Amino acid sequence: MNLHEFQGKSILKQYGVTVPEGIVAFTADEAVSAAKMLTEKTGTNWWVVKAQIHAGGRGKGGGVKLAKSLDEVSDLSKKILGMMLVTPQTKSEGKKVNKVLIQQDVYYPGPTPTSEFYMSVMLDRAMAQNMILYSPRGGMDIEAVAEETPDQIFKEYIDPKTGLQAFQCRRIAFNLGLTGDAWKAMLGFVNSLYNAFVAIDASLFEINPVLKTSDNKILAVDCKVVVDNNALYRHPEIANMRDLDEEDPMEVEAGHFGLNFVKLDGNIGCMVNGAGLAMATMDMIKLYGGEPANFLDVGGTANAKRVEEAFRIILKDPNVKAILVNIFGGIVRCDRVAQGVVDAYNNIGEINVPIIVRLQGTNAVEGKKLIDDSGLKVHSAILLQEAAELVKQVIAN
Repeated sequence: MNLHEFQGKSILKQYGVTVPEGIVAFTADEAVSAAKMLTEKTGTNWWVVKAQIHAGGRGKGGGVKLAKSLDEVSDLSKKILGMMLVTPQTKSEGKKVNKVLIQQDVYYPGPTPTSEFYMSVMLDRAMAQNMILYSPRGGMDIEAVAEETPDQIFKEYIDPKTGLQAFQCRRIAFNLGLTGDAWKAMLGFVNSLYNAFVAIDASLFEINPVLKTSDNKILAVDCKVVVDNNALYRHPEIANMRDLDEEDPMEVEAGHFGLNFVKLDGNIGCMVNGAGLAMATMDMIKLYGGEPANFLDVGGTANAKRVEEAFRIILKDPNVKAILVNIFGGIVRCDRVAQGVVDAYNNIGEINVPIIVRLQGTNAVEGKKLIDDSGLKVHSAILLQEAAELVKQVIAN
């Protein structure tokens, strides 16, 4: 589950990670009030207005602006709130901004120059260990840094049996070129950041930039936090942070019915049981010239009602030109799926796209008979290749 920046920072702060002070606002008037409160609390006279959407690269799209007066806070908030913000990580139409974070400016003058670093914490599945990825070149695209100057990318692997060690924190601070008070501050920052990552069952922390201020403080100026959905039952307070407005409506609806659904940009709708079979089905569609319109796993306990709801969700996509149902009856029975196909036809009404059904496994014969006796215009197949050939014919027509 993705979190907004202001939500991620509130969690980091709980675990001792130093972050700039900020207040979320939903209107321009709230933004001005927030700026006044920040001035009273921190003494800042400049503020950063930051769009809150689930996407990176907001600054490139005009979603992060510096305000040097309360009037500018109001004007910038009015421009950003309600805009369709397009970034390298959004679709072409962008995402609507419903809230902004008003944050204190931390690039103030002081005795030493400011420095920006990159740091993220994630699981390296190949190594079966958590990893801290960091670079002294922060505040820019880390992909470009990795490509152009790979020697500036460092990795620190953490053994899950022992956890993050003090010598590793020291090595990170040295590799970032820090000394004195900033070096000491970085030790605490790294330790707190890793503790927070483990404590909330996160799958990603990305801090870009990590800032060394002019008075040698270490701050998480920006953050991206992703929490493992499978662990949310342990963190109800984080589960309540879910922002459904930031998610695809079709994916949200599918979740209500226990369907594993991800919308894609293709033209062939897929309904499959099992994630591995679903991926193989999508590969087969591409091999035969089509493009999958979705990933949809109805699960091993699918019944007729769930299959019908899956049809309804797929058919909401105007790009779908055909639907391929590929079921292997191991746990789920093929006749249940077949009944769901028939019920969907009867309850939804006329379905104007071809449906290709491939049933194999438990009660496959009974399932095929149900469909054949229904009189519906459904193409049946035995082998996956046969189903893919039918998809190819549909595309050709």
